Amino acid sequence: MTIPRRRFLQTAAAAAAFPALPRVAHAQAYPARSVRILVATSAGGTTDIVARLLAQWMTDKLGQAFVVENRPGGGNNIGTEAAARSPADGYTLFMANTVNAINNTLYRNLNYNFITDFAPVAILMSSPVVMQVHPTVPANSVAEFIALAKADPSKLNMGSGGIGATGHMAGELFQLMAGIKLQHVPYRGEAMALTDLLGGQVQVAFTTVGSSIQYIKAGRLKPLGVCTAAPIALLPGIPTVAATLPGYEASSWNGLTAPKNTPPEIIERLNREVNAAMRDARIAARITELGGPPIFGSAADFGKIIATDTEKWAKVIRFSGARAD
Repeated sequence: MTIPRRRFLQTAAAAAAFPALPRVAHAQAYPARSVRILVATSAGGTTDIVARLLAQWMTDKLGQAFVVENRPGGGNNIGTEAAARSPADGYTLFMANTVNAINNTLYRNLNYNFITDFAPVAILMSSPVVMQVHPTVPANSVAEFIALAKADPSKLNMGSGGIGATGHMAGELFQLMAGIKLQHVPYRGEAMALTDLLGGQVQVAFTTVGSSIQYIKAGRLKPLGVCTAAPIALLPGIPTVAATLPGYEASSWNGLTAPKNTPPEIIERLNREVNAAMRDARIAARITELGGPPIFGSAADFGKIIATDTEKWAKVIRFSGARAD
């Protein structure tokens, strides 16, 4: 799929072209009734938790109910398509995540295009990913793991939360840059992949720090490297994968979007409120617990992140040959 990056960034910045007074009046009137936030994942996951934190904050601050509606299934595509087909009036929003950028290439026959059918509102958080192995794996560093994989790849299975999940793509990027090949074992969710990693049925997995840190601290999993550009405070002493493979980076983000053509004054209002929410001490602390930290920025900033990630993961998908339809 060709990624219309320039068109998407133009959409993200389009708010600047509208007259000031009508925009202010429209923004002040919004919201006049309840707002739903569609989530394309099941309840209880990071994307759902973040959406509910934001919804409660918005409800308290804006005087109208912001209600989370889960539409899981189809690798995030059922809920995403429902959001794309919703009226562009600010009363249906969509909590997106990295999988949406991945799916734009992973699926060849989508009934929507995440780049062109959505307007970015604001990014909320970025979750670091960690490369970890079962304690029985005889490797204590990224370099040792690569050497082990090159010597006998048949003994190393890589678990993930499913084809196209962030952990799957992080693992494929690792294989591309390390020049190795692992046996991919997809599961129906990151929690199931972690269960089998804990049991030794798979030997390595790339998961969000928030989902696995309890097992790492208990000594039940062995972290080899964090997938961020720099070390993180949550895992002190753990080096980056990039220290061995320069340029390697993988993370999972969550951000608020709206159907394309949502009035730019509403986008701006929502962006201000999301940034204010991310500065709230209680919300910031909870997001940090999830593996955060919270992130602040404009709609255009978020648009650049989406466009960059879409292009990045498209290259990895083409390398791996991964397909989900």
